[in-house]
Amino acid sequence: MVFPERTNHYGTLFAGAALSLMVKSAYMLASRYSRHTVVVANSEKADFQVPIKQGQLIEIISKITKTGTTSMTVGVELYSEDFLTGERRLGTKGKFVLVALDKTGKPTKVPPLFDRVRSKSA
Repeated sequence: MVFPERTNHYGTLFAGAALSLMVKSAYMLASRYSRHTVVVANSEKADFQVPIKQGQLIEIISKITKTGTTSMTVGVELYSEDFLTGERRLGTKGKFVLVALDKTGKPTKVPPLFDRVRSKSA
């Protein structure tokens, strides 16, 4: 839910607050996928589609869209939902690149996306 402390002077979700929530979601997904500590290496793009008003619910959906040797690209979508009408809209979407680190803080390999998907469906 969007509370007043996360809004700007227009009464909508502050862009910085939206990005903070999105990068946290990307971080949790990448950490869980790789089973390593991760760091954000890049924020590729963030598109703000519609304003999200104070009092609306928010839902964040994150998906790994690509893996490299040590990196993961995570697509994140932030949706808003009006309590009273049930209207749901895509508010913001973005891409983040995160790198897995070993115990010494050096980049470490992550499982290829195809291998992880195949092993879960077998």
